Amino acid sequence: MRSQSERGAALVVSLIMLTLITLMVITALNLGSSNFKAVSNTQFRDEAVAAANVAIEDRLSSTFDQVPGAPDANGNRSLPTTTTLVDLNNDDIDDYSVEVTPTCIGASRDTSARPSSVELPPEMTVPSTWNTVWDIASRITSAETGASIVIRSGARVLLSEVDRNRACP
Repeated sequence: MRSQSERGAALVVSLIMLTLITLMVITALNLGSSNFKAVSNTQFRDEAVAAANVAIEDRLSSTFDQVPGAPDANGNRSLPTTTTLVDLNNDDIDDYSVEVTPTCIGASRDTSARPSSVELPPEMTVPSTWNTVWDIASRITSAETGASIVIRSGARVLLSEVDRNRACP
């Protein structure tokens, strides 16, 4: 026959085991939640970079002949900001809004005779072309969450002397 002190020991041991298992499950759920947040942030960043690249490509394919605004603290002038709506998953709903602001950093006369492989008009011949360097700031905002990120990129743009004088004085 069992002694009085052994009664209920199985119940106490099972309650302790149940508590330990519950703590392990809660810890696993917290780790899974943290991993999900990290993956979501990485996905947002990758999508934001893709949206910025689309908007920057769109801006670089347009003309650089607008009149820039007032100089910043470094004396650089930015062209007007353009906003591009980007639909990454092709569901006809804009996923991101991208504001692109190109800022002229510098310009130097182009001395090479090969700016491209196509025939250029006379105003784009060597004596009248300029290599301009641009800092392109892109502010990407998610339409779904409102989260935003700023991505900077650099570009060299070949401009005629007239466009260089107007956009990158």
